[in-house]
Amino acid sequence: MTYTEDEVVGLLLAAGGGRRLGGRPKALLTYRDRPLVEHAAGVLRAAGCTRVHVVLGAAADAVREAARLEEEGCVVVENPEWEEGMGTSLRSGLDSLTGTGAQAALVSLVDQPGIGVEAAARVRAAFRGEETLASAAYDGVRGHPVLFGAAHWAGVAASATGDQGARAYLRAREAAITLVECGDVARPYDIDTPADLARLE
Repeated sequence: MTYTEDEVVGLLLAAGGGRRLGGRPKALLTYRDRPLVEHAAGVLRAAGCTRVHVVLGAAADAVREAARLEEEGCVVVENPEWEEGMGTSLRSGLDSLTGTGAQAALVSLVDQPGIGVEAAARVRAAFRGEETLASAAYDGVRGHPVLFGAAHWAGVAASATGDQGARAYLRAREAAITLVECGDVARPYDIDTPADLARLE
């Protein structure tokens, strides 16, 4: 059975204020001469997501101005509650997909530039329908990106609190998750502290 391209939509969480980076929003960090958010959205597109929703929060106006998001066909979603944690951004992003016809969301984080097109494409390829739960794995350990079939969106949104995102939801459904090994093609580090900025070179 084949699926149309637009059934899996990319969902990029890029609202954080970079508290441990001295208040530098991660979306605006420079990577390969462009804002990091632009690179991360491009990864999802190149992995086969013809639509990408980008959740912004901290310095949203500056991000819109600096990054080619809407020009590249992204849907920008602003999360006014971004300071309350990543869970609010996940909820905002999933809410924005309601009624679009999407059957799954491929969720990635803006601060993981070591996870590129190959890993995202592998996880996207695990889509089998609205009940799908799939996740990248690194040496067997679950990481990002994560694919949520639409049947899971309400449950994920209800459980997403603080900075936990979907962690509790996924932990409760471990046996149902298709793990897609990506350790051979990606490095799942985060850009969290000033020391991590060297990884953006």
